[in-house]
Amino acid sequence: MVEAPKPLSPKQVESLNSKAVGTGIKWMSKFNTWAYKATGGRLGYKWRGGSNRFSAPPPVGILTTIGRKSGEPRDSPLLFLRECDRIVLVASQGGRATNPMWYLNIQANPNVTFQVKNEKLTLVARDATDAERAEYWPKLDAMYPDFINYRTYTDRKIPILICDPA
Repeated sequence: MVEAPKPLSPKQVESLNSKAVGTGIKWMSKFNTWAYKATGGRLGYKWRGGSNRFSAPPPVGILTTIGRKSGEPRDSPLLFLRECDRIVLVASQGGRATNPMWYLNIQANPNVTFQVKNEKLTLVARDATDAERAEYWPKLDAMYPDFINYRTYTDRKIPILICDPA
């Protein structure tokens, strides 16, 4: 069992939903995506954030969805769990109250690509079943223990996405 990191105070959890935090996430994501793509993942492949600083940092890949309103490609750097050709993603957005835009894009169009370093995978994404959620949460929590806290920061059921080859 994974030990949960120290949770945020109620005031800190409330601030997660501020416009400033959303803007910060947006710009950090843009920079991480730029660095990742420019270096083939040499920069930005390992996530060094979070409270579990004593274990191996989880990997980051670049998810490309199609904007549900714009029809344009949208890139998002995300932590991921890989099992053979399957990529498992968590739409946690740090425990914010709303689902991330990339998740909403997948609901409109489940065809995605996912870049792991220089490898690009063509996948179809779907929400995990309840049985899959029960299987994957322990694996995801072991990979990135902050997921444990994220689930306490919000009332929403944080989605887990299963992405299999198209």
